[in-house]
Amino acid sequence: MSINTTPTAPVTVNGEPLEFVQDFTYLGSLISKDNGGQKDIKARLGKARCAFAKLQNIWKSNQYTTKTKIRLYNSNVKSILLYGSECWRVVKGDMAKINAFHNRCLRKICRIFWPNKISNVDLYKKTSCNSAVLEIKRRRLRWLGHVLRMPQDSIPKVALRWTPPGKRKRGWPKMTWRQSVMAELKEMGLRQNLVAKHCCGLMSHWGRRG
Repeated sequence: MSINTTPTAPVTVNGEPLEFVQDFTYLGSLISKDNGGQKDIKARLGKARCAFAKLQNIWKSNQYTTKTKIRLYNSNVKSILLYGSECWRVVKGDMAKINAFHNRCLRKICRIFWPNKISNVDLYKKTSCNSAVLEIKRRRLRWLGHVLRMPQDSIPKVALRWTPPGKRKRGWPKMTWRQSVMAELKEMGLRQNLVAKHCCGLMSHWGRRG
């Protein structure tokens, strides 16, 4: 697989050329040529749906409390749904799909079906959960802090600074992971006060090339 470039020669291992693919799975996450998270998010949603469906007997059972069911949901479904989410380049449409699935699962666990209604705020209070959007933002900022504490020559920190070579296609530029994090930091008032001192010039680098 190549991004923003055309391979001039095949990559070989022990004399055998590697297959050129559009996407592949690495450590459970789907890496795609377009460098986005849509395919991985779609795969995560599919796996989470299957995991939730396999536990239907538990969700419908009266032998378990709602608290126990939520703990099972967090460990067996939500963990699958949000695996690797700290590295996703997520747009609003993807966030909406993830949050809709998360809310739907919580409503089924609490046995809240139409025409009965409950706001998302009350749903989160009832289940002691947060929105999936907030969970992703927290994971992303936690991962950012972890990377910023790494040595300057560590691969994740080098990748954080790196900008792929080549020219992008015409049209509106896609939202990058760095831009997503910058927007979230700005919302929280952390753009350059608590973070910049750990970045060693990283924030100014993002401002020039983000």
